Amino acid sequence: MAEIDGGRLFAKALKREGVEYVFTLNGGHIYNLYEGCVDEGIKVIDFRHEQVAAHAAEGWAKVTGKPGVAIVTAGPGVTDAVTGIANAFQAPSPMILIGGNAGISDHLRGGLQDFDSATFLKPVTKFSEQVKRVERIPEYVSIAFRHATSGVPGPAYLEIPIDVVGGVADEENVKYPGSYRTDSKAYGDPEYIKQVVDILHNTERPMVLAGSDIWWNDASEELREFVEMIDSPVFLNAMGRGSIPSDHPNLGSLGRRYGLVKSDTVILIGTPIDFRLGYGADSMFPQSPKLIEIMMDGSKIGQNRDIDVGVVGDSKAVLRQIMDELRATGYKSPGKGWVEEVITEDQTLKAADEGMLNSDQTPIHPMRLMKELRDVLDRDATVIGDGGDIVTFAARVLNINEPGHWLDPGQFGCLGAGSGFAAAAQLARPGKQVCIVYGDGGFGLTGFDVESYVRFNLPIVSIVGNNGAWNQTTQGVVRRGMRGIGTYLSQETDYAKIMDGMGGYGERVTDPEEIRPALERAFNSGKPALLDVVTDPDVAYAAMGGRSRQQRQY
Repeated sequence: MAEIDGGRLFAKALKREGVEYVFTLNGGHIYNLYEGCVDEGIKVIDFRHEQVAAHAAEGWAKVTGKPGVAIVTAGPGVTDAVTGIANAFQAPSPMILIGGNAGISDHLRGGLQDFDSATFLKPVTKFSEQVKRVERIPEYVSIAFRHATSGVPGPAYLEIPIDVVGGVADEENVKYPGSYRTDSKAYGDPEYIKQVVDILHNTERPMVLAGSDIWWNDASEELREFVEMIDSPVFLNAMGRGSIPSDHPNLGSLGRRYGLVKSDTVILIGTPIDFRLGYGADSMFPQSPKLIEIMMDGSKIGQNRDIDVGVVGDSKAVLRQIMDELRATGYKSPGKGWVEEVITEDQTLKAADEGMLNSDQTPIHPMRLMKELRDVLDRDATVIGDGGDIVTFAARVLNINEPGHWLDPGQFGCLGAGSGFAAAAQLARPGKQVCIVYGDGGFGLTGFDVESYVRFNLPIVSIVGNNGAWNQTTQGVVRRGMRGIGTYLSQETDYAKIMDGMGGYGERVTDPEEIRPALERAFNSGKPALLDVVTDPDVAYAAMGGRSRQQRQY
């Protein structure tokens, strides 16, 4: 057979994986990979920073459930991408990062950007290796995808040196792996399933907290059926948001504390007991409820607090097992009184927000901004949060109705992730609304890639909450009597002009009555758009976010 080069072999391997896009910033060590991708019909999406390319690869996974692929050049190209890899590792999200390097034949001779990136990335990947032979490129690609998608998902890394990328092989000697992954599900131990069912038979006030495992295991339908079956309120976090539509009668948002305090059984699905649950402190669980934890990652079960039953497995499979066993044992729910009680409290707490949602103050109250955005978003809009304070307001107010339609950095709390997430979401969902909510601090990290939105005609609407500060930090240090050194920005910065200069649609908003018209103009422009909304720097979520909850003692 004819000779084939490393770039084409790489692209053929990606094609077999169904890859449509690769995300990148160009460099000499990797150019042959681009040539191969173009020849195989894979689109190359290039950004202004490798961090954004890595975030886009994770974003593709977050919106499609399939690994995204980023390609970066050697040395600083790889190190620039580390933040995106670390975020995917913490999330955890499946993605593949490909890095270049100097030639193997020139190792230790002082080649340009020679760097042992495979060793460097081992702590933040599930798999990290160097490809040493041209004909083995497809094999290594298959191994990377298998590691990224098996068990608990996560990032995988392949270093392909320039002499391997540019080398050639006789295609007769190349093996293209075929059936090398399994879609079989990890079911829960039947004895532990029975223990869960025994507890539920004696439960009167169950409560469900569901997180990212629901998305990665495609368990939205099972979750909905389960909470309806046991008449439980349900609260969603991370990639779990959208698994149940915002108008479902069992879904709460602000009443979580009320439910935790009064519940006699808490079922945590893909929800670790970390800082978001007060590290399991008794103040979060004052009634000492029965605790059931269902996780893909068994090492997270019982973290920070003793649990009654821990089930390791695929949440889709485990929930189906539990429901089958409940039916087989004649289960009857405690009735709708409990879920109605929690959701009534949830609605009462939401009603306390009405004054802020309709505030006419200037500078604009961030809750008013989020209310206006909520009212113009389509039911199937994808929303990305990239910031600190402004994103907490967004999460409180915006309605997410479908799985994989809310993207934030997750546990790593990584500012700058949103630009890549948004690009991936718009590519995956052409013709659908994609909106990113930035803080003015977060925008400064990767906001320059609005130029990439323009180049690739991605009509993403960016909202910058401009409060002139890194407000989560600023307000925290001010409350402690400190001076807030290094935490202030300038509200005079007009971020809309950046988008204007890039060729998109930009508009600055200072009047609350102009928010809605400006949003409509942005979405109707058909262009990448950015609204610079000047918000009140003295309003911080940490100070007011729990206000309505603090008024009520549980």
